[in-house]
Amino acid sequence: MNSTVRFPVSIEFFPPKTPEGVEKLRVVRQQLYALMPEFCSVTFGAGGSTQEGTFSTVRDILSEGVSAASHFSCIGATRAGVREQLATLKAMGVKRLVALRGDLPSGYGTGGEFHYASDLVAFIRAEMSDDFYIEVAAYPEIHPQAKSAESDLKAFAAKAQAGANSAITQYFYNSDAYFRFVEDADALGVQIPVVPGIMPIASSSQLMRFSDACGAEIPRWIRLRLLGFGDDTASIKAFGLDVVTDLCEQLRAGGAPGLHFYSMNQSAATLEICQRLGLAA
Repeated sequence: MNSTVRFPVSIEFFPPKTPEGVEKLRVVRQQLYALMPEFCSVTFGAGGSTQEGTFSTVRDILSEGVSAASHFSCIGATRAGVREQLATLKAMGVKRLVALRGDLPSGYGTGGEFHYASDLVAFIRAEMSDDFYIEVAAYPEIHPQAKSAESDLKAFAAKAQAGANSAITQYFYNSDAYFRFVEDADALGVQIPVVPGIMPIASSSQLMRFSDACGAEIPRWIRLRLLGFGDDTASIKAFGLDVVTDLCEQLRAGGAPGLHFYSMNQSAATLEICQRLGLAA
């Protein structure tokens, strides 16, 4: 392998809610740009609730000379509204989207003209041709709302068939789940790259809260070790760095096409993991 070819890394942020958060994220981004990310993505709140913040953060990243991908959720949306947002993103210079079904804010019905992420992908392709590189979500441990593993795989295949270019997974800590998912998708004829999503471990309570909400599995041995550390933040962070670095090494050795880090708008853990992996500039 040519030593000048860098292993691809990408990083996710969420739109800050305060001026202080905006400034803090600006500093964090500059620190993480040392990793020369292929792109940085910005999340999109339930029902598009953070659209303004998402687009503003995407503009900031583009102005800093880095490729930016906007998350784009369609649940509760109309075709006319999506068409308008796509035009805005294209005019901003965005070339990459993370197309998701998304969740409605609580208290909403199920309205809207899109039912699945595959509907959104097909619409983007029909409206914008190849103007956007489209990422979609993948769930190695099965989407929490899926009826079965088989139906979840078929939903993933439908997104690929609708025109997705590649996928980013929900985070996980069991590399076997990722490799099995890729194998099963391949057996269905899905050839798009599936990039593993990586969640650094900085806080056990936060991790368990997120995981319970999104259906990501924390292996029992990891959960018990984290609980055993109690409020010992230093030990939690040190253990988390070891676990996640080891996971990344397994994924890279097994042929994963890149690593997508869920930064949580922090830089330290992602930087440390990438330095241990030899991926820092």
